Amino acid sequence: MAETVLLLARHGSTAANLKRPYVLQGQGVDQDLCDLGVRQAHALADHLADQPISAVYASPLRRARQTAEIVAARFGLETQLVMEIQEADAGVWEGLSWEEIRARWPAEQAAHDADPGAHGYPGGESFCDVRDRSAPALERLARRHPGRTVLAVAHNVVNRAVLAHWTGIPIQFSRRIPQNNAAYNVVVFARGAPKVRTLNAAAHLAGLIPPD
Repeated sequence: MAETVLLLARHGSTAANLKRPYVLQGQGVDQDLCDLGVRQAHALADHLADQPISAVYASPLRRARQTAEIVAARFGLETQLVMEIQEADAGVWEGLSWEEIRARWPAEQAAHDADPGAHGYPGGESFCDVRDRSAPALERLARRHPGRTVLAVAHNVVNRAVLAHWTGIPIQFSRRIPQNNAAYNVVVFARGAPKVRTLNAAAHLAGLIPPD
């Protein structure tokens, strides 16, 4: 049986991604790519140009959609939107820095940091919630294109949650999975079972990853 290859990318950078201290950017902070993010997306498109990509999917949030459209244009494809792979709903923490969150919700933040699967964003989703909507949607996309290569552009929490699920990593450790802006992961589906072959491929982003 021919393998189906899912290239699961994170969107390019936005102004919120470049803020220090970091600001949570879930579903409500829906920014366009910044100049660096556009360059990252073009670097991703250049890097994937020799891949036999037959379909491009994206979260409906602007940062993911714009990244996907830049890559899709290289292949003469239209970007198809998938609601289930939009970023986590960060609830009342949306748009705040972790420093602000720790000061205002110390107990909730500590619980979330210890296990984001069991303790989600207050008023929003947990990592388990995100996994449970995103992983089946991505698996359906793979089944839709047997033996083909497809690209899906999603988000930090989405990618971490589904990659933890597919690799058998407990969800409480999923935040240890790195996901640079405009990096991608290679997931192969053979006989329907996903196998993660590459995590956070980012060699194409030389000079385009901002310092922490």
